[in-house]
Amino acid sequence: MPHDHHDDCCSHGDHVHDHDGDDVGPNDNLFPYIDRPNVVALNATAQGSDVIKPWHERRNEDVFLESDADEQLIIRVPFNGSVKLRTLLLKTGPGDQTAEKVFLYANAPSLDFSDVQDMTPTQEFEVPVSSDSLRVPGQVSTLREAAKFSSLSSVTIFIPSNQGADTTKLFYIGFLGHWSQRKDNPVVTVYEAQANLADHEKIQGTDGNFNTTQS
Repeated sequence: MPHDHHDDCCSHGDHVHDHDGDDVGPNDNLFPYIDRPNVVALNATAQGSDVIKPWHERRNEDVFLESDADEQLIIRVPFNGSVKLRTLLLKTGPGDQTAEKVFLYANAPSLDFSDVQDMTPTQEFEVPVSSDSLRVPGQVSTLREAAKFSSLSSVTIFIPSNQGADTTKLFYIGFLGHWSQRKDNPVVTVYEAQANLADHEKIQGTDGNFNTTQS
C-alpha cells in the first residue's frame, strides 16, 4: 500500500489469551539492550522509541505511537549486541485500533514499505481483540521458530492491518530473551615498517599520489 507520509497473557502457538499475573517478569527483559535512539517508526506520528518502555512503564497509556496516513506501521528495533529472542510483548488498541496481524522480520534493519510486500516474514501471528484492551498490559507471542531469532542484531515489526479503524495505536513493545556481546570478526591490518615502492602498483589517474599493494 502506498504511503504519502513523511492482565498479562500467554501464547500457545499463535493463539493468545489473557490471564492475570506477572509471570513474564523482568529477568530476561531485553529493554536495556535495545538501541533506543536508533529505533525507527515509519508512517507514525511520533518517535518509535516512545513505545520502547522499561518494564515498570508497560501499563502506561499516556505515551503511545499511532499510525499516520493509514493503519500500517513499521518499527525497526536494533539491539546493542547479539540477541536470542523468544517472546514479543505488545500492547495495542483500543477496539478497532488494535493491530490485527503482526509480521516479524529477523535482521532486516532497512525494511520499508517499498519492499516489505516482497519479503517473507520470519514469523507472523494474529492479535485478538480484548474488551479490556486498555487495561491488559500486553499481548504476548512466543516465537515458535526460535532458531530463526537467534544471533539477532535487529528485529523489524510490520503491522499491515488493524480491526477496522483508520489508524493503529501502540502503547508498548517489549522483548524477552537472552543477550550476549556481539562477536565481530577481528580486523587484521599489516603495517610495513618501511614501505618499498617497488612492491606497490601505481593507481592510474592519481599521478602517483596513491598506491595499492599487489596481490
